Formats: sequence, C-alpha cells, structure tokens
Amino acid sequence: MEKRWSDVDRYIAAKLIPDDPVFSQTLAANQRAGLPAQDVAPNQGKFLHIVALMIQARRILEIGTLGGYSTLWLARALPPSGRIVTLEANARHAEVARDNLRRAGVLDQVELRTGPALASLPTLTGPFDLIFIDADKPANPEYLAWAIKLSRPGTVIIGDNVVREGELVNAHSKDERVQGVRRFFDRLGEDYRLISTALQTVGSKGWDGFSLT
Repeated sequence: MEKRWSDVDRYIAAKLIPDDPVFSQTLAANQRAGLPAQDVAPNQGKFLHIVALMIQARRILEIGTLGGYSTLWLARALPPSGRIVTLEANARHAEVARDNLRRAGVLDQVELRTGPALASLPTLTGPFDLIFIDADKPANPEYLAWAIKLSRPGTVIIGDNVVREGELVNAHSKDERVQGVRRFFDRLGEDYRLISTALQTVGSKGWDGFSLT
C-alpha cells in the first residue's frame, strides 16, 4: 500500500503541479548537503501555497525551515510587498536554505532567523496571516502558544506531522514527539478562541497528517 500511496502522489504531481526546476534544484541541494529527507511532498507544498493564496496572506511565519522547500512554496504565494519570517535552529540547515532561496529569487521577501525558535519567537511582532508549525514536536504546545500571540482573528495556523503513523492515539507512548503532539491537540481543543480540525494523510511521506486552525 505504501508504494501505491507514493504512486498516487506522483500522479497528482504530474497532473497538477507544473514542472519547475527551482523546486527540484532545491530538493537536490538539500540531498547533497545531507539534510534529513523531511521536506513536505510537492503536493503538500502546493497545498500550503494555495492556502496562502486563498487567505491573501501578506505576512507568513514558518517555524522550522530545514532547506527552505516549504518556505519557497509559501514565498511564491506572497504579493510583491509580502514577507515570510522563517525560523531554523540548525545553522547548517539555514545556510543551505538561504542559498536555495537566493537561487529561487525570493530571498528578498524572506527573513531567515537562525537559532532556537523559542528564543526567536519573543522578538517577533505580529500579527501574521498564516503560521506553519513544522519543527521539533515536543515543543509544539509552546509553538502554538506563541502562534496565538502572534495571530489576529482570522489567522490560519497549520501544524504538520501530527498523526505520527497513528501513534497520536497512544497515550502511553514513550516518544516525546508523540506526547508533544498530544499536548498540542489538548491545547487546540481547550482554547475557546480556536476553531480547529485535523486530517490524516497518506502518500510518499508515509502515514501522517496536519492540523488546521
């Protein structure tokens, strides 16, 4: 079934995502640099792009840059005056991302901050129109708290990789990533200011899912 999931992702990409060498060059650069193969899939990247277009986002916050692949999808949805702030803890990853974004021609719309996100978030000024949380999962509850502080009514907050191959439902998991996501869901459900759902996904990235708030 996992092969079929990947086949479907490739079919979707072939039919609906025009070939753009900038994106393939970004993925290739990430691989050459030895970055973890944790980039969103192309159809997931375009999903982020479409959400940003739908809400006419002008200010985007991304928590977790990696090599800048999702950053590029989001930046491509911005108007000329728009801006994305992206936070990356790993200096090597940030260096690769900066090179990728420069080559793609969007670096002038990107503010890439290096260092722990929980150190950078208090220095930011909101509100942001769209916030994408895709970093270390144990800190997801804290990232959500900051996302809310940096939001306005109508801000969209997307949390990635929240199903964890079904381990989300395992209350006794020893995996801190799972427990971080479970606490994240607790806060999503308890905060009266938030309207949230989550969807499971299967595809080239395996069995996972995202939250939408």
